[in-house]
Amino acid sequence: MKITTLLILAISLIMAFSCKTKTKQTENLAPNVHKATSQEVIQSTNYTYLRISEDGKESWIAIARQEVSIGKAYYYEPSIEMTDFTSKELQRTFPSIIFVAKFSEMPIVAAEKYAVADPPKGKQAAVAKEGLKVARAANGITIAELIAQKGSYAGKKIKIKGEVVKYNPQIMGKNWLHLQDGSSNNGVFDVTITTTAEVKIGDVVTIEGIVALNKDFGAGYSYDVIVEEGKLLP
Repeated sequence: MKITTLLILAISLIMAFSCKTKTKQTENLAPNVHKATSQEVIQSTNYTYLRISEDGKESWIAIARQEVSIGKAYYYEPSIEMTDFTSKELQRTFPSIIFVAKFSEMPIVAAEKYAVADPPKGKQAAVAKEGLKVARAANGITIAELIAQKGSYAGKKIKIKGEVVKYNPQIMGKNWLHLQDGSSNNGVFDVTITTTAEVKIGDVVTIEGIVALNKDFGAGYSYDVIVEEGKLLP
């Protein structure tokens, strides 16, 4: 009887593993793509927080705000994992949460992943805003000048003016924004800035901050040039 029970258990485990492998192969999922079922949804101003179930384990992920159905299967690709992350808006601390850039109700397949020209080091490619032309700030520099002379600006405080084309609040205790001013150097037209100031996409702002080079925050998010400790100027 014991042998029969063990045999049934072994067969069940083999079938479960085979089914899981077959599903992954059938859907042709891209590397590092996960399939999970949403168990709980919490909405905030900018993010949707999801408690998900995957292979019998539960965890939390955060995505750009959107409608998500409880009990439905979704596909996602992890970006940055944060521990002891506190959402001030929710007044809640998550022991562990993964911020996700790619999230879909449709399978994220391998062909799709490699058809898109992802930039090196894991970040999503910036897109230049057409027709944008922002005059430089008084005693400030342009994005083109920053990129062209990044070595001489490293560790120094600079002033830069541009339009906010991307904004991600409260990641690693900072707000992350991307500025463009219409200038470019060697194909680079976008600069990332970390700040505690709150802005909106479309705002034209002047920021004063310190230039840092070759910053690596893990999970593939590294920057040749980034402006840190940004302060919003009038």
